[in-house]
Amino acid sequence: MNTVFIDAGRFSSELALERLRPVPDGIGGYAERWEEVATLWARVEPVSDATRTFGAQPLEEITHRITMRFRDDIASGMRLRKAARHFIILTVHDPDESGRYCLARVREEGR
Repeated sequence: MNTVFIDAGRFSSELALERLRPVPDGIGGYAERWEEVATLWARVEPVSDATRTFGAQPLEEITHRITMRFRDDIASGMRLRKAARHFIILTVHDPDESGRYCLARVREEGR
């Protein structure tokens, strides 16, 4: 398999990797609590923006590609945080199966 060249010197964004921890709310349900797992450096690249209509309300969706060093504890459903911006991880994969880097396709929340 061909090795993909990724310039790690372009990892200029400091991100916090977070996982969802449900916390009992005392009445049989759960509240969302995001727990920081690690801090990492990555490259954040915008990929697309789209507007979908949900009923009469337009919903904006912005996706990004985030490249980082390989970690085996990253999974879909986790999120990356950069200051007040949150990126939900949709997919994550090793682009050349070398165990050096991960590419994550993410959706930005709250924009």
